Amino acid sequence: MTTPEEQPSTGEAVTRQISEIMRDAEHELIDVIAANPADHPSRHGLDQELAAIKDDVLRMGSLVEEAILAAIAALVAHDAEAATTVIENDRRINEMQRQVSTLITRTIATQQPVARDLRFLLALDHVGYELERMGDHAGSVAKQVRKLAPHPPLKRYIDLPAMGEIAAALVGDILRALVDVDVTAARAVAARDDEIDDLYHRTFEEVVALMRADGDNVERGTRILFAAHYLERIGDRVTNIAEDVVFLASGEIEDLNP
Repeated sequence: MTTPEEQPSTGEAVTRQISEIMRDAEHELIDVIAANPADHPSRHGLDQELAAIKDDVLRMGSLVEEAILAAIAALVAHDAEAATTVIENDRRINEMQRQVSTLITRTIATQQPVARDLRFLLALDHVGYELERMGDHAGSVAKQVRKLAPHPPLKRYIDLPAMGEIAAALVGDILRALVDVDVTAARAVAARDDEIDDLYHRTFEEVVALMRADGDNVERGTRILFAAHYLERIGDRVTNIAEDVVFLASGEIEDLNP
């Protein structure tokens, strides 16, 4: 069995790119507005677009939360059919991410946002990417659950259920911090990623011990480790969004998970 493929984390690189794009675009748009003030779109239109995009991102986040919890529920219930539903529903999250990205591009092109509004739009585009990847991770957990479903649980799946519950809660909490641009809340959410990391390391140690003790545990143990890995990655992506919140509020890039 091969190890799960994992794309490298892009949080810091994308945030830096957002900062550079924002500065260049602000300077260019300010020059355009100064030369043609009557051509600049109204604030009302921009506010409507921002509200629509924020609503879509929140709905996307709700789907990700549901996917994580549904995958864990399928694990506990040994329900392969429910796990398959999680995998199939990931298409909805992917489609929403494409819609959000398209709407953001259109808003930037037609509303000519500057300063904080432009920064917020570009950050939301990155958040949509992070949520889409979280949805993929939830689907990957479900794929392992589908394989585990026919077999007896290995030590009640160690800490996987707790990891999933925390991960889902953090997704909801970080999106609320994002909408409010609440740096204090974002830092608190990022700090809770340590809880997922601790459970992941404990799960890893316990599962490895169980596999060493009995060769019959290797198949189930390996799938549990894969699922735990994907849940741990969700926590990391939540931290990436927390860093976006700090960037939105201060314009500074800060590593919240050193």
